[in-house]
Amino acid sequence: MAASVKDVAALAGVSVGTVSNVMNRPEKVSAAVASRVQSAIAELGFVRNDAARQLRAGRSSSIGLVVLDVRNPFFTDLARGAEDRAAADGFSVILGNSDEKADREATYLDLFEVQRMHGVLISPFGDITPRLRQLRDRGIPAILVDRTSADTSFSSVSVDDVAGGALAVGHLLAKGRCRIAFIGGPLEIQQVTDRLAGARIAVAAHPDASLEVIPIDGLTVIAGRTAGTDLVGRAPTDRPDAVFAANDLVAMGVLQALMMQGADVRVPEQIALIGYDDIDFASAAVVPLSSIRQPSALIGRTAVEILLEEAADSTLAPRQVVFQPELVVRESTL
Repeated sequence: MAASVKDVAALAGVSVGTVSNVMNRPEKVSAAVASRVQSAIAELGFVRNDAARQLRAGRSSSIGLVVLDVRNPFFTDLARGAEDRAAADGFSVILGNSDEKADREATYLDLFEVQRMHGVLISPFGDITPRLRQLRDRGIPAILVDRTSADTSFSSVSVDDVAGGALAVGHLLAKGRCRIAFIGGPLEIQQVTDRLAGARIAVAAHPDASLEVIPIDGLTVIAGRTAGTDLVGRAPTDRPDAVFAANDLVAMGVLQALMMQGADVRVPEQIALIGYDDIDFASAAVVPLSSIRQPSALIGRTAVEILLEEAADSTLAPRQVVFQPELVVRESTL
């Protein structure tokens, strides 16, 4: 059985309160008494229960972060930015991966509520406003990341994905492409629908252009490869002359399919290809990918800053921070 504070106190010949002072307020204890307590701690192998201490205090020193897909380097960079900013104020970040599944997302939110996290950052799957209100009612602030708050009742830190979609397709149109395909999904993900909305805006401004929507069941390399394989299977005259992929992982899968042995589809000569996020792998692809860059680490850092402010003052009005995307042109659209 693990040693308790009472065991330490008994071995050191002091009160439980004195043991607590040694661990939390050592300036209140004499050097001789502190030495006896530390010796007892070492002899018993006592490990303090910080989780219990934090729960008694009413809030943990950890921040919960739920992302859509931890395999996506965009979210890895976002989490790193959040972690660096949190650490500067003595907080840790606990990462949860919803894997684009509502039930897993709910499980993490339940866990973070039980653990009384200092706050929660989340890139949600669908509309979870009622669940976030429940967290806030329990004294746990929540910030949306990589997505805006539909009713502005919660603070959010995001990128203008509608503008990003328009920027991507506008670039393809400027390169003389007119048969555009958008590959992305699930459409329950707001970022996907916003990027598609931007693509439609750009196409609508060009009467000779068309937009085909190819839905997929996940923002992964495999889903992109499957969609790309379907394009390869079409007659050349039925293929688009450009593809806008909802993220870089999807774009890389499409590129793999177009360049596989026997496909005989040249990028960008026959099909131009652009992704979204500008992850590190985009520039290292066999044909370096054009992409729409998001400031991933900055999103994470800014979200933590707002969360800490709201945790300290619950009367603060929600803020919507929106960064602008940036077009990065590489060989896949030249």
